[in-house]
Amino acid sequence: MSSFSRLVRFLAKNGKTYYGDAILPEGVTDIAKTKKARVIKGDIFGKYEVTDQVADVRLLLAPLALEDVKTVRCLGLNYALHAKEAGLPLPKYPVLFYKPVTSLSGPTDPIPVHPIAQEELGLDYEVELVVVIGKEARDVPESKALDYVFGYAVGNDVSHRDWQVARGGGQWSLGKGFDGWAPYGPGIVSSSVIKDPQTMRITTKLNGQIVQDSNTADQIFNVKQTIAFLSKGHTLLPGDLIWTGTPSGVGMGRKPQLWMKDGDVVEVEMEGVGIVSNKVEFIKEDTAKL
Repeated sequence: MSSFSRLVRFLAKNGKTYYGDAILPEGVTDIAKTKKARVIKGDIFGKYEVTDQVADVRLLLAPLALEDVKTVRCLGLNYALHAKEAGLPLPKYPVLFYKPVTSLSGPTDPIPVHPIAQEELGLDYEVELVVVIGKEARDVPESKALDYVFGYAVGNDVSHRDWQVARGGGQWSLGKGFDGWAPYGPGIVSSSVIKDPQTMRITTKLNGQIVQDSNTADQIFNVKQTIAFLSKGHTLLPGDLIWTGTPSGVGMGRKPQLWMKDGDVVEVEMEGVGIVSNKVEFIKEDTAKL
């Protein structure tokens, strides 16, 4: 049985939704450019087959169906310069928060901004390396941690700083958990392809201008350390996502501050994975009540 290299979930031109292994031209690594994929049949976290059936891709979807995602864990303050721009000390332990699965969305989906998140400024971007767990893990040593990784994606941990800080009651999830505020993808690159996740350049562009530019080598807690720590007394399950924090350059830390607004296009990119590009769409009050 062959295994996938670059997993995608997509709407095919025949109207059906499939999991598939992306077919990319020679020298291309951006999964967003996928036009065709070999259809995968079976359980992607169990027994599956990459078939010889090739389907034309109409639209790339969120890499995992909601029913295949278990938990969305996220790290805060995992890059030293980001902690500095936030005016916070370097953490002694990973700073953990959660996003609901309903915040997950696809690599080209709009970012919907509910009227309640339009009341004050503070809409921000955060490029992140996303780790997908492939098998049950508990009390995993660092030396074995990467054995439990299914693959890697890039995501945007969309955040509203007013709801995260001033209105959040000391908890971050409210300002980060709105519907559609965790677009990721454009697919999942197998851990057999990305053997070392600490060498990846990650960037954000806002309306074509680079606003974040860093490397996963600068993480305070690397992927091995993160999995080992999060699995201590806590079972990680296949389909769990771990968002590993954002580097410096977020709008909150800039002078003057830079907030996303209606109609903005934000692109997050990770070397070897590809680009997630989403347009900010403010929802009108009457639409939100329907």
